[in-house]
Amino acid sequence: MNNRNTNYEYDLKLCYDLILNLFECKILKIFFLCSLKKFRKKVPQKCKVFFLSLKIDSRTSKKSCRMSTTTSNEKEMTASQLVSIKLSYVCWTQPEKDIKKIIQNWIRILDIKLGWINDFDKIVFKYVKFFLIFRMLKMKAKYFELQKVLKAHKYEVTRVKFSPDSCKIVSASWDKTVRIWDAASGTQIQKFVGHMQWVNAAEFSPDGNTVISCSNDTTIRLWDIKSKAELVCLKAHIYSIADVTFSPDGKTIVSGVSDNTIQIWDIHSEKQIQTLIGHSNSISSVQFSPDGQMIMSASCDDTIVLWNAKSGEKLKVLKGHTNTVKCACFSPDSRFIASCSHDNTIRIWDAESGEELKILKGHLGYVNAVQYFPDGRSIVSCSSDKTIRLWDVKTGNEIQQLDAPDKPSYVDVSHDGNTIVSSTWQNIHIWR
Repeated sequence: MNNRNTNYEYDLKLCYDLILNLFECKILKIFFLCSLKKFRKKVPQKCKVFFLSLKIDSRTSKKSCRMSTTTSNEKEMTASQLVSIKLSYVCWTQPEKDIKKIIQNWIRILDIKLGWINDFDKIVFKYVKFFLIFRMLKMKAKYFELQKVLKAHKYEVTRVKFSPDSCKIVSASWDKTVRIWDAASGTQIQKFVGHMQWVNAAEFSPDGNTVISCSNDTTIRLWDIKSKAELVCLKAHIYSIADVTFSPDGKTIVSGVSDNTIQIWDIHSEKQIQTLIGHSNSISSVQFSPDGQMIMSASCDDTIVLWNAKSGEKLKVLKGHTNTVKCACFSPDSRFIASCSHDNTIRIWDAESGEELKILKGHLGYVNAVQYFPDGRSIVSCSSDKTIRLWDVKTGNEIQQLDAPDKPSYVDVSHDGNTIVSSTWQNIHIWR
């Protein structure tokens, strides 16, 4: 009899050890994704917290679990179900009834007088409490699904960006065109033709009346949305231009060039006013900080450089990525930076100190673009692994994964945070 009791304790100890090893990184994620699966297809105000919705019966027949005896079969069932979670966690398909059984059987062994069970209780309590609080805080959170696929261009769509009012989307493509789309209906509004080679980037002006684009034809062009006319063609480069963007006041533009330089232009005079030199390889992206004080450049030399927007002084060099930094963006308050790279990671930086704060891992291929949500608490990234992922900036945890039909090249978030747009080969995908 003593041997049998010893075996029971040994079995439970193995179960406990398994939990301690898996709970932090796997079971936590399983519970979260089970919860997420129930939330994503419902209207937020009608959602109920997953764990609160589980009707766990803590009684065996008519007796309370505190009065009942935990049998070896029940212990084995609990252990086997926990092992089952270990084996199937990658599929995220654990049925709700199995989750109920696991919790139910855990409740049954609560009163076993073993010291190590108390530690387990604390762990379970900690994370169940975390999930309840987390889900309650996220009751109004937005979970995205693919809503529209726009057959947009003849070749690769290189860039998609929302207008300031989020009503329109601009796209750039290898087919040498720039196009404007209605974000709600998905219909094409405008088509701009003029570039002689691939168009690498396009975006709206801060007032939403103009679109700027850049190309391998070494030009930057400004287009009037209403008249469809080409307003300006800036040509001072002899190399292809990878990226171009407006300053927050709309008076200045900055471009990133394959000759390793950053060029600053005055829109009114249509003249180049400054050249920033500091990278050792071609520029992949450029951006003004929302407060207009800094310019950020990302490069194929694996670094990010921060510049004083007025003086052109180099402020910081951010090092950490081990491959091309494809894209970098400021948080809405200009305090932080999110960057993504061909090293398959996303990194969060302190803009003032240049300190690397977090490394977000999960993508299995090149990360091509990253953007902050308007609240600054979340970011979205897209990768050649055919996924778009949402991340919590503070914790570094993945919030949601969207499976794209093809490898997404770029991603953007509407200014109200309710819509995501992504680009792939020929197509534009709208997620809500």
